[in-house]
Amino acid sequence: MYSFRYLQLYILLNIKMFKVAVLLPVYKKDNPQFFTTTVASLLSQSYKDFTIFLGVDGPIEGELDTMVKDYDQNSKFCVCRFTKNRGLACVLNDLIAEAVKQGFVYFARMDADDVCVNTRLEKQLIFLQNHPEVDVVGGKIEEIDENGNRNGKTVFYPLFHDACKKYFRYRDPLAHPATFFRKRYFDKAKGYRNEYRKNQDTMLWFDGFMNGCIFANLDETVLLFRVTDDFYKNRRNGFKRAKKMLKDRFMINKSLHYDWSAYLFSFLMFIMTLTPPFLKKFLYRIR
Repeated sequence: MYSFRYLQLYILLNIKMFKVAVLLPVYKKDNPQFFTTTVASLLSQSYKDFTIFLGVDGPIEGELDTMVKDYDQNSKFCVCRFTKNRGLACVLNDLIAEAVKQGFVYFARMDADDVCVNTRLEKQLIFLQNHPEVDVVGGKIEEIDENGNRNGKTVFYPLFHDACKKYFRYRDPLAHPATFFRKRYFDKAKGYRNEYRKNQDTMLWFDGFMNGCIFANLDETVLLFRVTDDFYKNRRNGFKRAKKMLKDRFMINKSLHYDWSAYLFSFLMFIMTLTPPFLKKFLYRIR
């Protein structure tokens, strides 16, 4: 009887022809040290057949620019520089288009300050090969601080599609930087909405549900998610942004036929969005 690990290796040897495009945007405010750690976690993956599509969102300088120039000389990278800062959605759509042009059919998301578990790509790709009906898979995430230390908090997500859709009444059913897609997800959902500077992941999940995409999550940690003080400061502040988020959530609730509890939760999140960072931090920790 073969062990599960041997079964994984057998499957892995038979999916080597599937190259993975890792979508990694970076912009001028990203921390060079965090970025270095992010890239190192990708280059140490157990699954090796991937290319990092590095999207530079506008001008960068100093250490960050030097690093990107070095990566541009590495065959593991496809560096795409964009002259203007247009936002995450635009950069991701352009990276997807470039990867599709090069023949890629699998896409992994990554942010410039998080850390991949070294078996992440392998396990998510094997999962999709074993579940051909699934269009996108995520997994659990563990939080780390600015020094890379785990803070003891693990965020769990629903494992199966119906549970993901139910969960979406209240919050996103996947951790965006921990997701792994088939190309057909973007064919169905039509990619990210370019007009969204924030909340683009929520709208991508909405478009996926509306267009028949199938969701899933692994029951294991695939990503170490970095949470610093800036995380709370940048958490959708401002009345205008909060109002837009509330409007989007009401539209989602109506379109997906969610009940009254979804509307109530949307309004509570609207109030939370307007709170100062120190209170956001407290509420986030107890959620």
